[in-house]
Amino acid sequence: MSAAPVVVGVGARRGVPAAEVLALIAGSLALGGLAPDAVTALATVDAKAAEPGLTAAARRLGVPLLTYPAAALAAVSVPHPSPAALAAAGTPSVAEAAALTAAGGGPGPDGGPRTGAAELVVGKRTSLPGARATCAVARARTTPHRTEERP
Repeated sequence: MSAAPVVVGVGARRGVPAAEVLALIAGSLALGGLAPDAVTALATVDAKAAEPGLTAAARRLGVPLLTYPAAALAAVSVPHPSPAALAAAGTPSVAEAAALTAAGGGPGPDGGPRTGAAELVVGKRTSLPGARATCAVARARTTPHRTEERP
């Protein structure tokens, strides 16, 4: 398991089956060289908090489903913003922004962006066929401890 928490951000259309979400997550973790037991949480936008495919996927993985307001996710800078996500969820990113937020890289206490606290391990990927789900994988950045040399 990774030393830093690994979070999978997920976006989904209504009615997405858990099997589709789980297959997408498994492929994304493999792409990032991560084992399924490295995942500490799934994260998404508040509007998807009760989506059966997402809640079932979190249950099967044995992790919580964390949710965030669209406005909080919209404040997170991501590499792959989407006009479709903005139209559907009120934020230009669900998967990447939720993953970064849950891993510690979301907006800071003042509402401004918190930079450098989390990194994307795997950027946004979509399920196939039909692309009813998206996911991204993020983890908290760790700062190496400095050791002082003694004379």
